[in-house]
Parts: sequence; C-alpha cells; structure tokens
Amino acid sequence: MGQRTDSTLQSLLLLPIHLLIWLYSVLSFLPWYFITGAGHKKAQSERIKARSTSGQAEGPYRSVDHFESLAREDFPGKDTLDKLFQHAVQRYGSAHCLGTRDILSEENETQPSGKVFKKLILGEYRWLSYNDVDTIVNEYGSGLQALGQQPKNTIAIFCETRAEWMITAQACFRRNFPLVTFYATLGEDAIAYGLNESGVTHLVTSIELLESKLKSVLPQIPKLKHVIYVDQKKVSAEGYPAGLSLYSMEAVRELGARPENIGRPIVKPQPSDLAVVMYTSGSTGRPKGVMIIHSNLIAGMTGQCERIPGLGPNDTYIAYLPLAHVLEMTAEISCVTYGCRIGYSSPQTLSDQSTKIKKGSKGDCTVLRPTLMAAVPEIMDRINKNVMSKVQEMSYIQRTLFTLGYKYKLEQIKRGYDAPLCNALLFRKVKKLLGGQVRMMLSGGAPLSPVTQRFMNVCFCCPVGQGYGLTETCGAGTITEVVDISTGRVGAPLICCEIRLRDWAEGGYTSKDKPNPRGEVLIGGPNVTQGYYRSDGNDQDFFVDDNGQRWFCTGDIGEVYPDGCLQIVDRKKDLVKLQAGEYVSLGKVESALKNCALIDNICAYANSDQNYVISFVVPNQKKLTELAKQRGIVGTWEEICTHPDMERVVLGEIKEVAVNIKLQRFEIPVKVHLSPEPWTPETGLVTDAFKLKRKELKNHYLHHIERMYGGK
Repeated sequence: MGQRTDSTLQSLLLLPIHLLIWLYSVLSFLPWYFITGAGHKKAQSERIKARSTSGQAEGPYRSVDHFESLAREDFPGKDTLDKLFQHAVQRYGSAHCLGTRDILSEENETQPSGKVFKKLILGEYRWLSYNDVDTIVNEYGSGLQALGQQPKNTIAIFCETRAEWMITAQACFRRNFPLVTFYATLGEDAIAYGLNESGVTHLVTSIELLESKLKSVLPQIPKLKHVIYVDQKKVSAEGYPAGLSLYSMEAVRELGARPENIGRPIVKPQPSDLAVVMYTSGSTGRPKGVMIIHSNLIAGMTGQCERIPGLGPNDTYIAYLPLAHVLEMTAEISCVTYGCRIGYSSPQTLSDQSTKIKKGSKGDCTVLRPTLMAAVPEIMDRINKNVMSKVQEMSYIQRTLFTLGYKYKLEQIKRGYDAPLCNALLFRKVKKLLGGQVRMMLSGGAPLSPVTQRFMNVCFCCPVGQGYGLTETCGAGTITEVVDISTGRVGAPLICCEIRLRDWAEGGYTSKDKPNPRGEVLIGGPNVTQGYYRSDGNDQDFFVDDNGQRWFCTGDIGEVYPDGCLQIVDRKKDLVKLQAGEYVSLGKVESALKNCALIDNICAYANSDQNYVISFVVPNQKKLTELAKQRGIVGTWEEICTHPDMERVVLGEIKEVAVNIKLQRFEIPVKVHLSPEPWTPETGLVTDAFKLKRKELKNHYLHHIERMYGGK
C-alpha cells in the first residue's frame, strides 16, 4: 500500500513537468521549425538517394548526385596522394596540421584487485604546421632514399597511431615508396609472415613494438636490413641480428638534410602506381595484403568526403583508431587534404575517465575539443553503457528528469526535429565527455545497433553517419547522409562507386524478396583495389565487367530500400546449418543479443552436427556483480563468472531479449559460457576494428564448446 502511495505522489509531482514540456513544445515548435529549416531537412532525409541504373531490382544502384558517371577526384589534376598533400601545404602552410600531447609524468597505481595500472598526466597539444610537416617529410624521405630505399620498392610500417605514422606515409607517397602497413596488435608470426611476403628491406616502428614483438622474430626475416624507430630515445644494437642497422627517425632526417642528399631527384608516383599494401588482421586465417594504388585511394576519399558537409580548416579531428585500418588512414589523409587539424590520442587516453588518465587530470577530448570523430561500434556501445550506468546512480528525481528528457528528445529526433532546451539543460555534461564540440561522428568496421545510434544522437547532440566499406574498396562503399534520420542502415552508395545485389539461393536471399530486394553486396568503381599481394591469381572475389569496371564481392548480405539506401542483414561466412536443416546467421544473433544490458560482448557458435546454438559472453562486470550480490554469491570476478547460477541468470536474460526481438526458437543460444576477460585486439580474439575472430575464439574456448555440447 505504501509503495502505491509513493508512486502516486511521484506521478503527481511529475504532472507539472509534463505540462511544462507540452507548453514548451507548443510555443517553441513553429519559430524553431522555420529558423532551423527543419522541414527542408526532413524532405532531404526522405528523398530518393540512389536508384538502379538498369531499372532492375538487383541494380547496379548509383547515387542520384552523380548518376551519369562516377566521381574520381575532388581536386582536378591532383591525381596522386603526394599532389594532394602539396596542394594542402600551399593553401594552409602556417596553420596547425598534426598535434601531440606531452607526457608530463607517469605513475603506477595499484587497483583493489592487486593489478598495477600505469596512469599518465599529459600536457597541452604541441602542433606542427603544414609547413613544418612538409619540411620533415622532405628530409625524412631523402634520408630513407640515402639508406637505399628505392622507388617502387616496398617499405613497411608497424607502429601505433601517432603523428610519425602519417609523416612516414606522406614521405613514402612523395617518393613513390609503396607503404606496407600492419596492425600494431598483430602477433609475431603474422608480422614475420607479412614482412617476408612483402620482401621489405626497410621497416619503421616504435621502440615498444621493436622490443616486445619484433626482436624475437627478426632472425626469421633475412631481407630486412634497416629498422627506423620513431621515438626520441636511443636503442642499443645488442641482441639484434648481425647486418641489421637501427636508426632513430631523427637520425634519418639529419642524414636526409645533408646537402648531398636533399637535392637528389625525386621519382614521383603515377596514379596507377602502388601506394599501400594494407595487411588486414582478418577475422579468418593468415593476414592478406590488399594492393591499393593512388587512384583507388583518391576515388574512395572523394566519395567519403562528399558525405561530410562543410569539411575544412575549421575542423579538428581526433585520431585514435589504428592507422593501419583503411577507415582511419583515409580519414586522416582526407583531413590533411582539407586543411583540418589532427590531434593524436589513444583509446586509453581518449576521455577523462579513460584507463590511463590519472583521476582529476584531463583526457584528450577535453583538451582537444574535436569537431569530427570516427569510432567503431564497440567503442560507442561502451560509451552508451558507461553513461547509462551513471544515470542509474542518480537520485530518483535526477534520473526521472533525465529519462523524461531522453524520451522527449528521442521522439523529436525520430520525427526529424531536435530539442534545444534538453540539449542545454540535460545533455551538456554528457556532450562534454567528448569535448563538447563534436558536430559529426562516423561509425564503421561493424554494424552499429539502432539503440546505440539513437543514444549518440540524443546525448551527444550530433548526427552519427554509419559507413560501410572494406579494405578491398578503400573503406568506401556507402555512408548515411547527415540528414538521414533512419537507423540500422548504412546509407546510399558513395559518388565514387555503385553497388549491386547477387542472389544467394542457399541463404534464401534474392532480388525478388519482398518488401525489398536482397542478396550478396558487390561494390564496383575506381575505388576497388587491385587484389591481394602475391595471391598468384587467387583473387576470386575480384572481377572486371564488360565495361572494364572492377568489382569486389563482399560476402555481406544486403537489402536495398526504395530510397536506394542499403542495410547489411547477414554475412555468408556467418551462416551455419544445424543438424535439423535450419540455417542460423551467427552475426544476426549476436547483433540482436548485444542489446542485453548484462552483455558487453557475445560470440554465438553452432556445430553443424548439433541441433542448438551456444554462446560465449563477456558480461558487464558492474551489472553481473550486483546480481551476484542479490543472490548471495560472493568471490572474485572469475569466481562469479564461473558460478553455474550466474550462467543461468545470463541465459535467462538472453532468452527474454531474444523473445522480445522475435528471434526464431532455433536461433536462441541454449547454453552460455561467461568470460571474465574482455576481448581486445591485444588478446587476439577480435580484430582492431573489434570484429570477432571466430576461428581464434573457437580454439580459445574449445573445452567449453565440448562441455556445452555434452562432451567432456
């Protein structure tokens, strides 16, 4: 009885607030509607964005903004990457280009669990102007040439995201040294394989990676003669193979600045010359090197930049994703081309709450205040869960006001409008987590859940563009327009390419499907790369059509909407046939169940000789610990995760979410294993874009698979 009285009282107290919201909406709507041009924006959101050039349901689909021919260059005549950078230097010479924060101090902090975390106190950003970068690029490239690096011969970079990575890339583009890139999280064997396959004689890296990963495998790479490290410290040659020379980047610059070297003739690249061999960490098997020529990258970036309105010198981009990933590399080259400034960061120092930032000191977003940001869904999901768990800790009144504001703004956004008062009163603090100035976020690498996309729209007051592309297409395929208010879709084809659907009868996807045509997504255009390095003709996924256009078969299943926008609905490699003949899309199951509050990450698994699905789950530590307490289960985090009762709790939650979002009975995992350790690129269980590595996950949890399928 007492509880009912309390809730009635609370409802009465909230009544004036509901009335105020209604009154505010009525009074402010019309002036706001006309001042902001909301009607025009809504019409733009609903317009036809792409249509089939053949009139057939399977396509090809092409952007209506470049329907006659595909766009190849934004800056006519600037047809190689070195020309783009030279053009930027001439236009923006003294403006800020690349920025890095100084490390003022490092401290070790012992956690309650006994683990020791390194905490940093960082200073302000120190900036290199476009002219500064141009000088360094010239001297550094000259130094590499003096060390015997030849035009059209590959040179490798194995390094974290930092200014020196971009400087190395620009030096290589200028002198026609094709750059071979590797993720900093690749294992030693994969690195040795890639360096040997590409046959490089010169390698650029950092001291940390040199000591921790490379040193042990260097004897297995006989062709490698010169290692350049980008740090200021000095490295002893002791313990390194005889015949291998070690240089600091500074020493190579000094060598290049000598009069006898700086004036050497430069062999400039042609549009058809190899610019990058990008080794993908890959979700399956050995890494593959994708061959990307200058004209591929320029076409891809032309398409991407067209979807970012107003890109220019007023923008600041925060760089923290792996530069060896095509999304980050093309984003940074584009930013430099358009005169933006790039401030370097890392996932561990991004915000005030990041793991390496000492409590009370400032994260990179707070100091830099970026206007543009790229993110993978995993990072956005994490931000979402962190903010919502903070909301749960608020007082009842605060929490209710936040929820009311959230729901009100959500409804406005779904209609194509905004809620300026909510932005000012409720979401200002949340917005400041990313510096408070972000005007657009771009998500790529994996599907972004509609719930997370709406959360970013509401709390960070900025549009989230969802993109779709692959290394094999220079990261270019589709991007949602800023005015598109839909969720779950990846937008219309970029102006540099077109997409078409190919029937996949086995999976039950065809161009005759209702309400919309579906099938395997093929991407064609000047951004489609040249195939895999030294593949000996095993590039079955690439083909050239009768008009001479290159195409790539993505293996992803898409659905094209009447307005020409694409939604990724499945993946061929993720399809498993159960014993009884039902097909299960593991990716579909995972993206559905990621909405479960208890789950931080999930991998669905199925054996074809079994009749049910199982799963491995990284649970949300805070929520699971609270549930364990309620059930009287105490112990370490590992003990909580391995407790049979907690497995049953998570399984119950999974079933509830699965039923609500109408998964088929045979798609719902029947058993679960809880992993106390998160999956990061460092563990080798996910790629740098946080895509699941199914083969590695299967091997890692093999004994749990046997247990869940009634074996050992």
